[in-house]
Amino acid sequence: MCEFTIFPQAVEDEVLLDPLLDITFGSNRKARPSYRLRDGIDPIDQLCFSAKSPEGEFLATLRFWPVLIGGEEALLLGPLAVQPHLQGKGIGKALVAHGVKQAKELGYRICFVVGEQRYYAPYGFVPAHALGFDMPVPVDTDRFQVMTLQGTSFDLLPKGVIEIWNRAPVRKRKAL
Repeated sequence: MCEFTIFPQAVEDEVLLDPLLDITFGSNRKARPSYRLRDGIDPIDQLCFSAKSPEGEFLATLRFWPVLIGGEEALLLGPLAVQPHLQGKGIGKALVAHGVKQAKELGYRICFVVGEQRYYAPYGFVPAHALGFDMPVPVDTDRFQVMTLQGTSFDLLPKGVIEIWNRAPVRKRKAL
């Protein structure tokens, strides 16, 4: 573990994001399936976070993006990126826990992620395909996961193919 604090992402963090994401995921990262759902869409401001050292060094980032499922507003978590020399020290896990907590407080009901099952399962993510969710682009079945954020049974949530945010009619998320 190392010392860090989680902050809402600041304007000055923007120039640090792409270099960290390139180091973490490679320069071809934008060819990944999740990026197709983010292309040309802004992340949700209240759900963009940076982890910084006590000295203000940029250590990690996490963002959430709007998507639609069955016409309802939902979230796509990621990318989550931590400076390579600090991976495994709990920064990423703290960012995910913080982000999921904030998403719950904002009233979102559904959150998707494309990532390692063993990493995201402790937060409540489960395989999505078996529950009736799908991606509009090819994705590894084991990596596509979903989480219910308000304790709503998956049986009561809208199903189908995730829709790109700016290409679908919007139905606001259900009130708590």
